[in-house]
Amino acid sequence: MIKEVYLAGGCFWGMEGYFQQLDGVIKTKVGYSNGKTSDTSYKEIKDTDHAEVIYLEYDNSKISFNEILRHYFRVIDPTSINKQGGDRGRQYRTGIYFLDNDTKEEAKDFIKEVQNNYSKPIVVEIEQVSNYVDAEEYHQKYLDKNPFGYCHIDLSLAKKSL
Repeated sequence: MIKEVYLAGGCFWGMEGYFQQLDGVIKTKVGYSNGKTSDTSYKEIKDTDHAEVIYLEYDNSKISFNEILRHYFRVIDPTSINKQGGDRGRQYRTGIYFLDNDTKEEAKDFIKEVQNNYSKPIVVEIEQVSNYVDAEEYHQKYLDKNPFGYCHIDLSLAKKSL
């Protein structure tokens, strides 16, 4: 079954670079989500309060949502508010933005399950996706086009077992 989710985990270049390597991930794209307006751009996201996100389309028979979340938690600090790696600001917050209630409940259960692994509270937003806008073309597959571009995520981890 083909499923979809939007994940905010700091800079979307590294998030996309990581997740596009996973077996079972069919499609990725980067964009802006869960802001106050229906339109935004890279230059406007501070004003519109959108988060940088990746859209994931995946084959649930090859990679489960639980596996997606385990990979996600591998590359983010889920206790960090509005920053990941060297990036600071609300646009770099963490979030799981869902399209259906099953995804919402599975995300909540996962966070409840892993909270004991952290000394601070997990601050990852779990919200229905809203006001999503595709990022500009130059951001799509950015690290493929710019292999030495900045990324706080170790992309080689995608090929290592969880």
